[in-house]
Amino acid sequence: MGAAALLMLTGGATIAHGAADGTDGAPAPDGGGHAAHSTGTGTGTGTGTGTGTGTGDASGSGKASGASVAGATGEAGPVGGASRSGGFWMRADGVFSPPGSFVPSDALTYDTALVSAAARIEITQYADRTSHRVGTRLRGLVPNRAYGMHVHTSPCAADPASAGPHYQHRVSATTDPVNEVWLDFRTDRNGAGEAEARHEWGFRDGGARSVVVHDAQGGAGKRVACFTVPFSS
Repeated sequence: MGAAALLMLTGGATIAHGAADGTDGAPAPDGGGHAAHSTGTGTGTGTGTGTGTGTGDASGSGKASGASVAGATGEAGPVGGASRSGGFWMRADGVFSPPGSFVPSDALTYDTALVSAAARIEITQYADRTSHRVGTRLRGLVPNRAYGMHVHTSPCAADPASAGPHYQHRVSATTDPVNEVWLDFRTDRNGAGEAEARHEWGFRDGGARSVVVHDAQGGAGKRVACFTVPFSS
């Protein structure tokens, strides 16, 4: 299943929002968005620092503790868990760097004029019985600019084409935000942006492996950055 909960990138800190179903600690998505696609902007404020952790118990409930996933000097691995309602959540962050950088990253920038080295991205996925969501928040991009973003089928690599095509619910059916996961966004004056996509369907096992940032909104555009994400199905 594909889905998401949104987190806020703030000065190197991220904050989990609420509970997944009101009964445990899985982060609930912010409001906003409908059907398959919605966008927003904002930088937000935050108070937490440190590292994020995900824990689970024998009942299958998952909780987020700590306040930050992306520290001031790097990035941490993905966290996630299950909710007692039978759903799940996942959160992954990245700090962009060019391919072949001394410090490797799951987030690669192919055009540092549009996605600078040290720009940050966070992807969240959330699912319960009725909602399947993928969300993103980014920081450190070009201010007041429109970007495209989609979920892709393969991991990122030095060649931008390595991420493969857009993930499609019905393969080769339609190229649109109903059949695909589109996360187009526009940055604010501080270079921060966010988006959320909602669907009634989830990902096939191993079918969704990354998100790609494009230089233009819509179904195409030059690939300017990529983030390998451990999406759940």
